[in-house]
Amino acid sequence: MTCKFMDSINKILISTSDSFFWNSLDTEWRYKTGLVRMASGGPYFDDLRSKPEVIDPPQNEDMMDIRETVDDPAQNELKPNVAVSSSVRDLLECPVCLNAMYPPIHQCSNGHTLCSGCKPRVHNRCPTCRHELGNIRCLALEKVAASLELPCKYQSYGCIGIYPYYSKVKHESQCVYRPYSCPYAGSECSVVGDIPYLVAHLKDDHKVDMHSGSTFNHRYVKSNPQEVENATWMLTVFSCFGQYFCLHFEAFQLGMAPVYIAFLRFMGDDNDAKNYSYRLEVGGNGRKMVWQGVPRSIRDSHRKVRDSFDGLIIQRNMALFFSGGDRKELKLRVTGRIWKEQ
Repeated sequence: MTCKFMDSINKILISTSDSFFWNSLDTEWRYKTGLVRMASGGPYFDDLRSKPEVIDPPQNEDMMDIRETVDDPAQNELKPNVAVSSSVRDLLECPVCLNAMYPPIHQCSNGHTLCSGCKPRVHNRCPTCRHELGNIRCLALEKVAASLELPCKYQSYGCIGIYPYYSKVKHESQCVYRPYSCPYAGSECSVVGDIPYLVAHLKDDHKVDMHSGSTFNHRYVKSNPQEVENATWMLTVFSCFGQYFCLHFEAFQLGMAPVYIAFLRFMGDDNDAKNYSYRLEVGGNGRKMVWQGVPRSIRDSHRKVRDSFDGLIIQRNMALFFSGGDRKELKLRVTGRIWKEQ
């Protein structure tokens, strides 16, 4: 009986010893793999930052997706002005078109870069060293560009925003502070500026009549109604409701005969133009034609407005009928009114 009892005790001790041994090994493994919680209750992690690590370069260039930085919402928030050295900006300037470069940025075997738009223009030859370009992308420069934040190029016109490099062009194409082109239709004018500057330019350089008030009454006379060339006028700039409006009247060829059109443009953005309406009337011999619409912004060229027929259109025969007399001279009286929508 005593022997059997001792044998049972020894089996229990051996079993307990084995269990302790395996539990010890398991605990040691858990500590090494960071799966055991320390006494403080927090998880244990082996800090890899304190150890040198060799990282293999990516096997595929496609893995280096530049969009990972561009698409980060945090990158698109407006932030305080960040100074970017002129040398960095020079690196991002295409040597051919002198514009900023955007992915894909190409480089030759010597490291000279150029934009994708100019690559076909130089017949796949580096414009700097004349080596063949191939299909090498300058991924490092694309990454540098993605880290930059630059002010809008219309900063001098009042825009204070700071934008990620790859978002800047899209913003500038829609920036409300971007300058306007001169709205004069009588000749091609390359002058650009803000509204006060353009108003002064129209008055001083184009000798356009200035008119205060929201109503107008103009008479247009042309000795040869068959002639379309040089039959473009913009006689008046109106000042009312704290804004400026341009009245256009011109002739253009539609089919085989001249057509006359009168329309109003708003000197400002399209969103503000929608707050106003105007009415034009032309008539004679007891007849009258009426047009009512919304002025178009000068962001749209006068040719674009004209070609969309967005105004009072008068066929030549009708214009001559309104003119009366022997129908050999154009004499049209156009009256109108501008008002602000409530």
